[in-house]
Amino acid sequence: MVSKIDRQAFLQSLIVPPGKEISLHKDYDPGFKPDYITKEDATLLLQQGIEKMAEFQDKLYAQDTYALLINLQAMDAAGKDGTIRHVMSGLNPQGCQVFSFKVPSAEELDHDYLWRYYKALPERGRIGIFNRSYYEELLVVRVHQNLLERQKLPPEDRTKKVWQRRFEEINNFEKYLVNNGVIVLKFFLNVSKGEQKKRFLERIDRPEKNWKFSENDVKERAFWGDYMKAYEEVFNHTSTEWAPWYIIPADRKWFTRLAVGAVIYHTLESLGLKYPTVTEEHHQALLKAKEILENEPD
Repeated sequence: MVSKIDRQAFLQSLIVPPGKEISLHKDYDPGFKPDYITKEDATLLLQQGIEKMAEFQDKLYAQDTYALLINLQAMDAAGKDGTIRHVMSGLNPQGCQVFSFKVPSAEELDHDYLWRYYKALPERGRIGIFNRSYYEELLVVRVHQNLLERQKLPPEDRTKKVWQRRFEEINNFEKYLVNNGVIVLKFFLNVSKGEQKKRFLERIDRPEKNWKFSENDVKERAFWGDYMKAYEEVFNHTSTEWAPWYIIPADRKWFTRLAVGAVIYHTLESLGLKYPTVTEEHHQALLKAKEILENEPD
């Protein structure tokens, strides 16, 4: 989706290196874009990439070996919905599913915290997108720790060690998925606080966007620093060799979409997907069927 010369450096610049502690403020610029990519280039590259990804998706489904799980995390107004709409627009909807996880139901709270996410995992041959994911259990639940009480944990598990334990549990969960053919991609759309404010004001000023804004959005903005700290903890503990985090600059929507598309494209390409080869017996059956069809009277 970007030129082969630049692709590796481009993708590498987005990854949180496993085992290395990063600082969102110092290491990742929400407004970053490479000098060699313009908005016009990005639009063309994304369209070309989507067409090729549609071919990959068809092979993914036919081969029926791998599944692709895409986790999208971000602060409000970072562009998750738009990214899904633009990057996945050319794919077959029969092979793609999107889940947006809301406040847990009573039934979900009566199970372990990963239960509802496990139920929604994509089958082999399909692409699943989690619009917010199980990482909310290390983000919103950590920032608003009263939510932890609703999860009915045993008293001895409601200590500060719960976060370290969940880092380990999620790493093991993702390792298990990868070992069983579920490729895990994790994106953080890194929008700046100033750009979020601009987008919030646009949602308020434009009647057709009023429905996307709620009073709670402003209330959550007051916890910005707490969320950034929680995100850094997540990246520093759960960016692994088998499921690294990609931090995507999100102040320019066109670049956000290109970057996410490039990672998905590269991932699907790296799987070496192929259509299944039919057996000789199947091949002979096809030839016989062809002969019958060709000899049918008009």
